[in-house]
Amino acid sequence: MLVVDDEPIIRAGLSAILDSQADITVAGTADDGAEAVEVCARLRPDVLLMDIRMPRRNGLWALAELGRRGLLGPGRSRVLMLTTFDLDEYVDDALAAGASGFLLKNSSYEELTGAVRAAAAGHSALSPAVTQRIIEGHLSGRRRPSDQELARLRDLTEREADVLRLIRDGLSNAEIADRLVVSLHTVKTHVSRVLTKTGCQSRAQAAVLARNTLS
Repeated sequence: MLVVDDEPIIRAGLSAILDSQADITVAGTADDGAEAVEVCARLRPDVLLMDIRMPRRNGLWALAELGRRGLLGPGRSRVLMLTTFDLDEYVDDALAAGASGFLLKNSSYEELTGAVRAAAAGHSALSPAVTQRIIEGHLSGRRRPSDQELARLRDLTEREADVLRLIRDGLSNAEIADRLVVSLHTVKTHVSRVLTKTGCQSRAQAAVLARNTLS
């Protein structure tokens, strides 16, 4: 994986914590978004843990650039955004751009390492505080969906739309299988097709799209 933060102490600390895990290897680091994109293109890590606020090129710019270069998504790299700021616009921007998760810098070691493992496995990883904000945002109403967002749902079957709603609600593949009374393999197939048809690069991005478009 790749650790990206402009503060050397934080970058070194995160790298040490993650590299101490038997199943996690820190292959490299970067101190801004531009370097992160170049290192990612060279090393092709499974996961990037990347700060949002950095000088020169920030994390949101890097996330968009990774997507533009085709380096982001299933079978490529997944991105966990890291910040001290629990602000709605950062959550929405990061997840809508394809981030697999969003962690606060005061997250516990267990939350941090668990999020990296979840992202590597293709799952969404959100801190409890961020998850609660997304739920509250959905319950309090959402903005009118754009024509472009609605067009991304056009090719979904009824069952795939149901799966997308359950992704939005935070259910795991196993929980979706139980809810729909189908096999886990069938759910994985549906999720893969949902991501492909909607152009989403992560479950979290699909959840944001569903929050804005599906009742």
